[in-house]
Amino acid sequence: MTLTRLSLTDFRNHAGADMAAAPGLVALYGDNGAGKTNILEAISLLAPGRGLRRAALSDMVRDGASGGFAVFAEVQAGADLAPVALGTGIEAAQPGRRIVRINGATSAATALGDWLAVLWLTPAMDRLFVETAGNRRRFLDRLVLALDPRHAQHSNRYEAALRARGKLLADPGQADQQWLTSLEAQLAEHGAAMDAARQHMLAGLSAELAGQPDAPFARPLLTLVDSEGAARAAPHEVEALRALFASRRRIDAAAGRATAGPHRDDLAAVHAATGRAAARCSTGEQKAMLLSLVLAHSDSVARARGQRPVLLLDEVAAHLDPLRRGALYERLAGQGGQAWLTGTEAALFDDMPGPVTRFRIAGGRIVAG
Repeated sequence: MTLTRLSLTDFRNHAGADMAAAPGLVALYGDNGAGKTNILEAISLLAPGRGLRRAALSDMVRDGASGGFAVFAEVQAGADLAPVALGTGIEAAQPGRRIVRINGATSAATALGDWLAVLWLTPAMDRLFVETAGNRRRFLDRLVLALDPRHAQHSNRYEAALRARGKLLADPGQADQQWLTSLEAQLAEHGAAMDAARQHMLAGLSAELAGQPDAPFARPLLTLVDSEGAARAAPHEVEALRALFASRRRIDAAAGRATAGPHRDDLAAVHAATGRAAARCSTGEQKAMLLSLVLAHSDSVARARGQRPVLLLDEVAAHLDPLRRGALYERLAGQGGQAWLTGTEAALFDDMPGPVTRFRIAGGRIVAG
């Protein structure tokens, strides 16, 4: 998958921008605050979800703009296929409603995943292994989404049923037992589908990681665990989930939340070479494991979908020594596809093997070369 053209209108600090890129590596360089990460965020909005910052739509509108923004891209999925036009944004009249268009036709945001898969790493993700389980679940589901676009529909419907059940349980005197049973049936159906997609993704990713060396990037071993940190012994089955939710109505009502189910699972990682839990590894080791994981998942997605996802790597090069930086560039160039990288200095990208598309970003202005 290649973004051959990217256009921004009133997005963050970019009043208007039009960028043409080729397959391979795309280097964005400029001072801090120039708007490099904003470009990566715009690309991330061309996939299902809330983007790499998970920001409110209204926060993405350029200061001083009339109230809306637009992101447009042409995506080339194969040399023998016609490019696909993807667009998203908001309008001033409805600032809270995201608009998505595919080849000019209005569409649901979840449909974007059928045309473009995007993976990203940002500095904010460096502490993923020591942060909350919720952050790791979102990361896990982002990996699944790149492999299976239908995962977003199951996740959205699961969350909607979870909220509706919670409201009913909050007022036991008004709870409709038949409606509770119906909601729990929906939770079981979509929860089992979510879990199956997660398990399938982890199996493919683990197979890719197993074939990679422990250096120059640390290799993680990944496991799906329950809310107590124990490895999941079996997949979530529909009937078992239905019974689980029904049996925990009183517990969940007292807790004010659903205390068990796929939404409570977590992603555990261990440093393969040392056997040490990722949360206990150094910051550098954790970052190296994340990088190794994303690169391996790119291979896994390419193998399964026949198309490599677009990679967004924010400030990754600045935190690698020259040896690992060179190894990263060789790996990215060798695997094909397209990867967008940001850095404060053009010199960080001097050793990139071609072809490389370069842009200098300064105060919302974008200059090629």
